[in-house]
Amino acid sequence: MTGSQSIWPWKLLLAAILIVMAAGTWGAVNRIDYTWRWNRVPDYFLYKSEESRKIPFDGWVEKIISVGSTSTVSLVSESGEKVTVKVATNTVRVSESEDLFEGDTIGFVKEWRLGPLTTGLWTTLWLSAGASVLALIIGLLTGLARISRNYTLRGLAALYVEFIRGTPLLVQIFIAYFFIGTVFDLSRNAAGIGALAIFAGAYVAEIVRAGIQSIPKGQMEAARSLGMNLFQAMVYIILPQSFKRILPPLSGQFISLIKDSSLVSVIAITDLTKSGREIITSTFATFEIWLTIAAMYLIVTSILSQLVFYLERRLAASD
Repeated sequence: MTGSQSIWPWKLLLAAILIVMAAGTWGAVNRIDYTWRWNRVPDYFLYKSEESRKIPFDGWVEKIISVGSTSTVSLVSESGEKVTVKVATNTVRVSESEDLFEGDTIGFVKEWRLGPLTTGLWTTLWLSAGASVLALIIGLLTGLARISRNYTLRGLAALYVEFIRGTPLLVQIFIAYFFIGTVFDLSRNAAGIGALAIFAGAYVAEIVRAGIQSIPKGQMEAARSLGMNLFQAMVYIILPQSFKRILPPLSGQFISLIKDSSLVSVIAITDLTKSGREIITSTFATFEIWLTIAAMYLIVTSILSQLVFYLERRLAASD
């Protein structure tokens, strides 16, 4: 039996398990006394808003020019001032030569706007990206300090790693915002990014340290024998080799950082999680929103995982 034939039973077993899980989930959902409103979810990604346009003075309508779905309304004040307002044609509430008073509605403007889930996702992405860059810098410097021959640097790096890894991220966010943020007058966004970066940096430091120490010592000795100083040997010889080894755990840490960023909602940063809570508060669509948010996090982390997998294959091909 060939390899392709021998794997078929396991594929069938996997399919059977997935079918049983799907059937069990479907049965559990049907037992819940809940009215599902999935049709409302798309509006939280992108919706068409209507904003009223009002006359800013007492006056009258000089003329209305309609071109397709847009109408231009020319207004004249009692003092002779002229103003033009554009509104949707099917929402025009005035007619030519009609007298109006300040604040009267002329019509409405319809335009597409990003919903709270989309804006929350964008906030999550840029917070995570900024924190990841800072965490990489902090982790690289701390990881190098962890293997330094200088006792002070090595001790400070060890204290930082142990303190950060030994305390909850939620507590660190509170300290960063309410204490450090108050002392240095930091915004909640800066405090949130800083807390995430410092937290992830401690784990990145250990990943970097382990990656560097996994390279045989002979590599450094060979580089020094060729006339390279310590900095050159580390940058051109040791770090490029260790990067290939630390890429998988490093990517896993940054994926965890994206999920950990949901905790910054406790300091009133409107990320994806906080946007979802606000929607649930006003609509009571609990299950739909939380399931949608979970799917959005899954999509983001899956895309990042695929990018890292592609990078791993490219680096492996270069060996």
